[in-house]
Amino acid sequence: MKRVLSIILGGGAGTRLYPLTKLRAKPAVPVAGKYRLIDIPVSNCINSEIYKIYVLTQYNSASLNRHIAQTYSFAGFTDGFVEVLAAQQTPENPNWFQGTADAVRQYISLLQEWNVDEYLILSGDHLYRMDYRLFVQRHRETNADITISVVPMDDKRASDFGLMKIDQSGRVVDFCEKPKGEALANMRVDTTKLGLTAEEAQQSPYIASMGIYVFKKDVLIDLLQKSLEQTDFGKEIIPGAAETYNVQAYLFDRYWEDIGTIEAFYEANLALTRQPQPPFSFYEENAPIYTRSRYLPPTKLLDCQVTESIISEGCILKNCRIHHSVLGLRAKIDSGAVIEDSLLMGADYYEPFAEQQREGENGKIKLGIGSNTTIRRAIVDKNARIGSNVMIINKDRVEEAQRETEGFYIRNGIVVIFKNATILDGTVI
Repeated sequence: MKRVLSIILGGGAGTRLYPLTKLRAKPAVPVAGKYRLIDIPVSNCINSEIYKIYVLTQYNSASLNRHIAQTYSFAGFTDGFVEVLAAQQTPENPNWFQGTADAVRQYISLLQEWNVDEYLILSGDHLYRMDYRLFVQRHRETNADITISVVPMDDKRASDFGLMKIDQSGRVVDFCEKPKGEALANMRVDTTKLGLTAEEAQQSPYIASMGIYVFKKDVLIDLLQKSLEQTDFGKEIIPGAAETYNVQAYLFDRYWEDIGTIEAFYEANLALTRQPQPPFSFYEENAPIYTRSRYLPPTKLLDCQVTESIISEGCILKNCRIHHSVLGLRAKIDSGAVIEDSLLMGADYYEPFAEQQREGENGKIKLGIGSNTTIRRAIVDKNARIGSNVMIINKDRVEEAQRETEGFYIRNGIVVIFKNATILDGTVI
């Protein structure tokens, strides 16, 4: 694995995750209470003994830069690193990143300097645990020019992914990015060749790309330099390469979720509370997910009822009821509050006298959730100030709403409270 260089694509503006991406890059979005999305691929790399890691990003990258600098520092006895490569303008190229392939192309001179055999291209907004050593091993055994990690996919979501057909050896013979209509129907295959049972194959008749690739070093450089107008791996580079290069498919048969939309992000977070065995677990000792060490005090619960929930460290909960929810760092909830089916991201800091139950100074609403407030099916971003007797319940069952001046959006029926927003006492959403 010393011969592998990892490149994590930070994604674009993250419009599908807005407003969570209003003030931060997509890989910096908090997940599972105490982590950030970037921790998933970086941890997978570290657990796979891949220690040379670049993260490419161009939007709102300040918090991402800070998180990586504070979290990932390798000892001086290794050449390992995790570094952010932000979009830049140069005399040769005055443009920002135009797509995933263009982002890599703009830094190709830097990437070429490393004496490696393969480039591992990863996405920054997926939730999964993967041993990339097996992935790279399959790439080498088949003498592939490119290997794509794939999952079986059902009819409902197939059109959101790049789909492919493979022959008996696993070689990709056709690739189509996000097909619709007749083109989608033409990509149906017999997925029993992946090892699925007949019943599983009937439920998942497509082979979908995970957006995770291994390239031979020379192949990636050649593809990027000879097709300067091609800016995206999934839409242009991979489909074109399948015709002339040995492109192989690698089946990944464990949990994997693209959490690039508000609905998928919400569902994936709350699924972590599922019993007895959630689809994804942060409790695997042999392959931990790493994040920043914060040295926070333990969580304090005073006469609370908590069921099917995850509570991060540093929280203060008083005489409240929490059900089927995920609470982030330093979350503060006052008496009489009810939190159900919700994701609260907590806070970046404590206000003075955090443990005292009191009204905010000069009438200012305190950081956290006020007394007798009810929150259902919602995402509350960091540092939000929710007053007392507030109802965040989407009472009119609205599917989509943009109320930025009022501090919230509604996406797929899920109320999303902005970072740093203030919701006044008695508000009903």
